[in-house]
Amino acid sequence: MLTLKQLKKYYTVGTTVTKALDGVSVSFRKQEFVAILGPSGSGKTTLLNVIGGLDQYDEGDLIINGQSTKHFKANDWDAYRNNSIGFVFQSYNLIGHQGILDNVELGMTLSGLSKDERRNQAMNALERVGLKEHLHKRPNQLSGGQMQRVAIARALANNPEILLCDEPTGALDSETSVQIMELIKELSREKLVIMVTHNPELAHRYADRIIEFSDGKIMTDSHPFEENQVDDTFQLTHTKMSFLTALRLSFTNIRTKKGRTFLTSFASSIGIIGIAIVLSLSNGFQKQIDQTQAETLSKFPVTISQISTDNSELANDTSTTKAKEQTVLAETSSQDLATHTNNLDADYLAYVKKINPEWSNNIGYSRITNLNLLREVNGTVEQVRLSNQKTEQTPSTSFASSTGVGVSVFPDQLDDSKSNFLKENYQLVDGSYPTKATDLVLIVDQDGTTNINALNNLGFDLKSGIAVPYSDIVGTTMKLVANDNYYQTLPTGNFLPNQDLTAVYKNDANQTVTIVGILKAKSSSTMDLLATGIAYSDSLTQAVITENKQSAIVTAQNNQSTNVLTGETLTSDSKKTLLTYLGADATPSNIYIYPNNFKSKEKVLSYLDAYNKGKSKANQVLYTDLAGTMTQLTGGLMDAITYVLVAFAGISLVTSMIMIGILTYTSVLERTKEIGVLKALGARKKDITRVFDAETAILGVSSGVLGVAIAYAATFPINHLLQNLTDLKNVAQLNPVHAGILIVISTVLTMLGGHIPARMAAKKDAAIALRAE
Repeated sequence: MLTLKQLKKYYTVGTTVTKALDGVSVSFRKQEFVAILGPSGSGKTTLLNVIGGLDQYDEGDLIINGQSTKHFKANDWDAYRNNSIGFVFQSYNLIGHQGILDNVELGMTLSGLSKDERRNQAMNALERVGLKEHLHKRPNQLSGGQMQRVAIARALANNPEILLCDEPTGALDSETSVQIMELIKELSREKLVIMVTHNPELAHRYADRIIEFSDGKIMTDSHPFEENQVDDTFQLTHTKMSFLTALRLSFTNIRTKKGRTFLTSFASSIGIIGIAIVLSLSNGFQKQIDQTQAETLSKFPVTISQISTDNSELANDTSTTKAKEQTVLAETSSQDLATHTNNLDADYLAYVKKINPEWSNNIGYSRITNLNLLREVNGTVEQVRLSNQKTEQTPSTSFASSTGVGVSVFPDQLDDSKSNFLKENYQLVDGSYPTKATDLVLIVDQDGTTNINALNNLGFDLKSGIAVPYSDIVGTTMKLVANDNYYQTLPTGNFLPNQDLTAVYKNDANQTVTIVGILKAKSSSTMDLLATGIAYSDSLTQAVITENKQSAIVTAQNNQSTNVLTGETLTSDSKKTLLTYLGADATPSNIYIYPNNFKSKEKVLSYLDAYNKGKSKANQVLYTDLAGTMTQLTGGLMDAITYVLVAFAGISLVTSMIMIGILTYTSVLERTKEIGVLKALGARKKDITRVFDAETAILGVSSGVLGVAIAYAATFPINHLLQNLTDLKNVAQLNPVHAGILIVISTVLTMLGGHIPARMAAKKDAAIALRAE
């Protein structure tokens, strides 16, 4: 009798030496027969278990078509099974969740054939085994004989050299067995058929060559083979399963377990739901905060003052000096150290005016230049003021300001083609919008009230609560008098306002200023910047400065160190202030830049920062962005709350990942036989891994989509509840970008959770997997 080693050395059928026996169910523990169907020495290929690989049996080489397999890798054996072997198993080993056509196509999906080619070859194979009328059924809809025919069709579809049949009639009744054996006999006319059976009658009836084994040794061989020299070369086409194919296989499997899949997806989506709702609320609250800031903080424009504060100096103040015992330490305050003087010269003013109107089309200026205004009231000429203060101080004690408390200077437009500040933000109550520098308007509240002092300082003698008709206000005119016509020179060289106001009023050189309309802020406006009272353009002040800076009183004051109005001694700072009051200096005390919206503000700030680049600290112009400071505080707080809540919700994501790993492992156990079939058909380890990775990817996407959908649906009752509790509308708003990111995160985490079980599945031995129940 021949040993296994001798069998491997001597028994060659066609051009292949036997590599192994165990795994095709030749166990050597009981008598079995190897029946070879086909002409002896037909030149076709050979014997038994190419599923497993048996390097553990001895050191001998296997030669396939003249090529040694000593250095074959796992992928080469996978390719050999796919290219050259067709398996017919005793228990059929059909994949239950796949249709008949899909089962037959399975091996071809690893061969790289196109979809049409696979479908045509599968249909031809099924037609050949007599199942043309059953193409669209599933395995559980067929009889045992029909299922074995499907298995034979699957073995034939890839046009292998060898059909390897393991007890092909073991699970069939006698009548069906005869039909299957007749079919196999017919196939042996064109292919080598190797059949392992315990039925000697079946072997002797159909086989052309019979090898009988007992206890792992060859007992007899009806037609021993004589080895010949082989010059053929052997080429393998390596198998590959695309990820789309893996997705299709996994989706078909998942579809058969809809209930479990839905529950799994729902359980996995809980973490996504939590994070999505947190992000929705965070997003909505942030929008509410931004809107509130836009409405409230828009009253705080970017401000540039002649005297500013350097916040960086305040931040760098780390003085730790302490007073010694029984002493007082005198030290310059950090606030004084941080005081910075901005040089608002003509160059900088020109730079500011070049701001892109798309970012900020409105710029306001604060000046302390006096406007010499006269008005005829009931036949008497009176001096009037644009002020909301109840009493005005005289120049002898302080310098009156045309831009005092409650007096509004609406911003000038940089580009007349862009939106007009007043028209965009203020509704016309009566009259018309201003069109030139000498046009004034009266600003009222939403209920039509205004500051009583603003009207009384214009000569209206009113008491609180008195209603004034629009017609009494709109059309009111005043005379704007130049310094040289308003002041007269005294013999002492000092100056005094001309006491003959009627003569001054009637001077033809005066300009006429008119209240042309009454305005109130629109309900939709977020730029309610003007206080109630008289509002006018900064262009009017600039025109006054242009006319008065060469006036006699200005010239005289420039040449004296005493006040030309009062005779008091002046310091350099007070002299500068008096000259500005008289119209000698066009430098504004403050510049107010109103961004078109909050988004544009960052561009405005970047533009202002660009001016300071390369300049020394002393020559830089600093600005104050109060709204930005408050935004940073609230924004940072909201971000912190969001991070904490997302972290808590993220714990459930980790739990979901672990659960997916467990479920994937369960799926591996359930589909062990399918794994064996795939490996028998030539699937590589990475292909098996890909199948289960695809399954977890589907679960990840479905749980992510389900979680996002549930979270989005939850925003409606949440918004309704919050509106009832807080009067805030549409707080919960799910950002589509966040939704997409969460779906990606869900997919990645579930794939990570399922990858280890997928790798375990890939390492399963094919023969052992096929024996699994």
